[in-house]
Amino acid sequence: RGGIAAYIDVEHALDPTYASRCGVKVDDMFISQPDTGEQALEIAEALVRSGAVDVIVIDSVAALVPRAEIEGEMGDAHVGLQARLMSQALRKLAATIAKTKTAVIFINQLREKVGIIFGNPEVTPGGRALKFYSSVRIDLRRADTIKQGDEPIGSHVKARVVKNKVAPPFRSAEFDIMFDHGISREGGILDQGIELGLVSKSGAFFSCGDIRLGQGRENAKQYLREHTDLAQEIEQKIRASAVNQHHLLAND
Repeated sequence: RGGIAAYIDVEHALDPTYASRCGVKVDDMFISQPDTGEQALEIAEALVRSGAVDVIVIDSVAALVPRAEIEGEMGDAHVGLQARLMSQALRKLAATIAKTKTAVIFINQLREKVGIIFGNPEVTPGGRALKFYSSVRIDLRRADTIKQGDEPIGSHVKARVVKNKVAPPFRSAEFDIMFDHGISREGGILDQGIELGLVSKSGAFFSCGDIRLGQGRENAKQYLREHTDLAQEIEQKIRASAVNQHHLLAND
């Protein structure tokens, strides 16, 4: 909380109005829209070296197009250029990131290898260097579509930690991303509340003690959005439970 963030929009797709609706403080964030992959990574390196920024987001690795590819003709072969660019940049960034303690978040996409019959055909652009240098890798996938009647209003997302140098890996979590306001804090409170017995579910009805939250998950989430005091109370109990569990594991 209270840090300074920089967003390197390589895809040139950031909508400040929508980002604000999702809770992003656009006026307090540095935004850059570079033209080439080299330019994007040079900006990232300069920001990391400055030590003035706490979090840098690069969106996305797949859009980090080398200058030679941009200046070349359509159809020209540029085998391995992006992978070499990423490998060189990460070698330079790794030590500086360790010194300045800057968090650098690379967003990537999935592609599929052609002609793969056995094994996983999925691959991430940018070569293997990012997989090697990263401290944490999180795989995000849409598990389901959230609907209000017949109208899609969000996505239920599953996150799985596929690599972790700072904590146990292969943990997973699920959460809601709503199309109108981003990640649903209330959805997380509701799910964790049910798991810890703070919120009860009987059929389609959700309750917290003697308080009826609503019929259906979306109505219960809406109730928590409108009654922030109750949502904060449940969240505090969830966090207290998590701290107690952490202490028990540490003592073991």
